[in-house]
Amino acid sequence: MADLPVHTIVFEILTRVPAKDVSRSKSVCKQWYALLSTQHFVRIHCSRSLVSSNQRLLLIDDLTCSVHPIIFQSNDYGPSSIVTFPFHHQNNDVSILSHLNGLLCVCLNHTYELLLWNPKTTAFKHLSTPDSHGFYINNLDVVGLYVDADDDYKVLHIKRRSGVLGVYVYSREVDSWRNIPFITRQEYLSPHFNWSAGAFFGGTLYFTVCECWIGGTNVVVCFDVNSEQFKEIRFPPIPSTGMVQGVLVNVKNELHMFASTGMFEMTIDLWTPQGDYWIKVLSCPPIPPISLSLWCDITHYVTNGNWFVMTKLGKLFTIEMDMKPFECFYPY
Repeated sequence: MADLPVHTIVFEILTRVPAKDVSRSKSVCKQWYALLSTQHFVRIHCSRSLVSSNQRLLLIDDLTCSVHPIIFQSNDYGPSSIVTFPFHHQNNDVSILSHLNGLLCVCLNHTYELLLWNPKTTAFKHLSTPDSHGFYINNLDVVGLYVDADDDYKVLHIKRRSGVLGVYVYSREVDSWRNIPFITRQEYLSPHFNWSAGAFFGGTLYFTVCECWIGGTNVVVCFDVNSEQFKEIRFPPIPSTGMVQGVLVNVKNELHMFASTGMFEMTIDLWTPQGDYWIKVLSCPPIPPISLSLWCDITHYVTNGNWFVMTKLGKLFTIEMDMKPFECFYPY
């Protein structure tokens, strides 16, 4: 230990402390501030928090926001602690649109304003401007959080308004919006296509784009965050026998997709990309019918070889997986 540089010792210690203590430690000196602000530190700190005993679920319900520990032994939630919203809001007003490294992009439903919010430190930032940037319309717009090569956290906002498209990038470092070109098929901008929130992996934001009827077109649109270019890749080869939905997830820092299809019973397969193709990782049995209200707030967890499908009311069911267990993953 005596042979290790002080820089390495500080790094190893601080990647294991709670987020609030990391935030306070930035004020110790300029060197610590620079170290704790790097994307490498954030990534290592987050990875060391991703263990089953440290998992928490953030629930927003009407006027309250609560954090619940997840008890995987009993497949349930533990006692909650209340998180106070640091910004003005109304009843049933706050919607989470995207997240990255503990930072949330949320929308205030009564004003359509976008905000960046860190529930752990309570810091927040309004993204709306007098020239109409930073306003989000549900079911038409889509956002994705990412960080570029310069460690600048940014928001990509795709607006679809009556056939008029706008694609904008917000930079936290310079605190401003700017327009960028959108180069892909114009039909994907139609309200007939449902876009997922952006999922950030390896310098790219990924969006699933699914047409809203049986047998429709389904693709994945990719945004390279450094070149700011869009491209399209194929969807996993699932049968279009019903409505199709793709949920992008992070499994041990690798991109995966839960692709579901069906009508009254849903079939879900887990896929991962390899080059230009998708490889099926696992299949689950057909899921029994679930009410639409419960489908709207489903959350998935994978740990110790079991896949838990849960809502704010608790566990719906468990799927046992015959495969090497994952530590955990977060759906988007």
